[in-house]
Amino acid sequence: MCPLRIVVDRLEDWRPYYPSEDLITADDFLAQDRQHRIGDDQDRTTHVINLCSELDYLGTGYYVSLLAQARGQRVLPAVETLNALGRKALVDLQLDGLAPLLGDLARQGSLPGDQLTLRVLFGECREPGLARLARRLFERLPCPLLEARLVRRHDAWHLSRLRPLRLRDLAPEEQDLFATALNRHSRKVWRTPKARRRYRFDLAILVDPQEALPPSNRGALKAFIRAGRRLGIDVSLVTRKDAGRLAEFDGLFIRETTALDHHTYRMARRAEHEGLVVIDAPRDILRCTNKVYLHALLRARGVPAPEGILLKRGDRRALEQRVAGLGFPMVLKIPDGAFSRGIVKVESLQQLEREASRLFATSALLLLQEWLPTEYDWRIGVLDGQVLFASRYYMARGHWQIYDHSGARVKSGGFTTHDPAEVPAAVIRAALKATRLIGDGFYGVDLKQTGDRVVVIEVNDNPNVDAGIEDAVLGRALYERIMGVFLARMEARVRERA
Repeated sequence: MCPLRIVVDRLEDWRPYYPSEDLITADDFLAQDRQHRIGDDQDRTTHVINLCSELDYLGTGYYVSLLAQARGQRVLPAVETLNALGRKALVDLQLDGLAPLLGDLARQGSLPGDQLTLRVLFGECREPGLARLARRLFERLPCPLLEARLVRRHDAWHLSRLRPLRLRDLAPEEQDLFATALNRHSRKVWRTPKARRRYRFDLAILVDPQEALPPSNRGALKAFIRAGRRLGIDVSLVTRKDAGRLAEFDGLFIRETTALDHHTYRMARRAEHEGLVVIDAPRDILRCTNKVYLHALLRARGVPAPEGILLKRGDRRALEQRVAGLGFPMVLKIPDGAFSRGIVKVESLQQLEREASRLFATSALLLLQEWLPTEYDWRIGVLDGQVLFASRYYMARGHWQIYDHSGARVKSGGFTTHDPAEVPAAVIRAALKATRLIGDGFYGVDLKQTGDRVVVIEVNDNPNVDAGIEDAVLGRALYERIMGVFLARMEARVRERA
């Protein structure tokens, strides 16, 4: 039988239960003097059940799970589970799809009243009618002791809170169920859930659950997780609050809108310093987020781009002199705008002077370019020098940009996604030529095509990959190709260190 360690805060917490040689306190577990090399066969067969109370990030219980995983032991709950439980938005994502089950239970009369507290002990509960729900919660977020709070709002039940439960807080009638459930669980062949099998590498995907226009929607994030795990990469969603945990991973995939003076750039730099494979790399964020840099780079290297000039705050020359040779209307841009923000169409010299004065309040340089009206922009997705997808993003209805921020709600145009083989060759050539100037990361190249003329509008780091849009042609193969690049680069890092 595989060795078992049951870790508790204090030995007194175990007083209601039969004595066990498997019992150990958290202090003793953390202070163990390991005489054998970490990661040997003894470690890999040891099962750890962490029943500590301080499971929050960097609490004693958190360190128990962290150290167990570092030793190669199989621990319940895993660090990834604890991190998810600490972020309600990540809990919601893990439990996405729970509504149908809650609806079934409500129709069966298993959810009386307007609120309910359910205690889940190794996937079991005292309420027979809620056994399916208890099992589902434990399968999705495997933690030995959980307390779920459910509420009814607008005639529908919702999970309002899910948190770890302390062993010492169990009532006498719950202690019997706990002992029985623990005995059943520890005697089974130890099987981590499918999403927690042992993997060769660990990848963190940085997200902001509150972001209004994230680079990837929920469907895409789930597809990335599934694709990674098919390739042997355990994928976890993290937020900016997890910056201190980056060293636990082998790679970082940023799925949050990036900026230079921003935690995304700082986390990318920190991850790169720790030796992680990073997409987007700090260099890519630096080069792509500034339109002034891209304008100068594309012009210097002969990549077709819109005609334009740079405007400098405090330039004594009149704007009329600066724009000689360019005809109105024109487009005025701040260097680091995103999603059509910070971009103004100017119809006259007077409007240009007015808008330039306003935008110079936030930037010492502005980019003024010719206006190229088109029905849509091409977006060519490129990773590691290879084209992944090709989409057309259409202008918002009645507007000259893809995103219309003029109203209370942001509006956007439609889209179509195409096989890259069907895209005009000049569009693909220009996109690849532009990305070669940046690096070998993941880019979205925006281009306009008017007749035979093709110009690169910008090269974006962190391009959108949304389920139902960019994956319309390749389907799940798109996510596997992206995860495949991470896998190849992480394997290369291992070889470099050998």
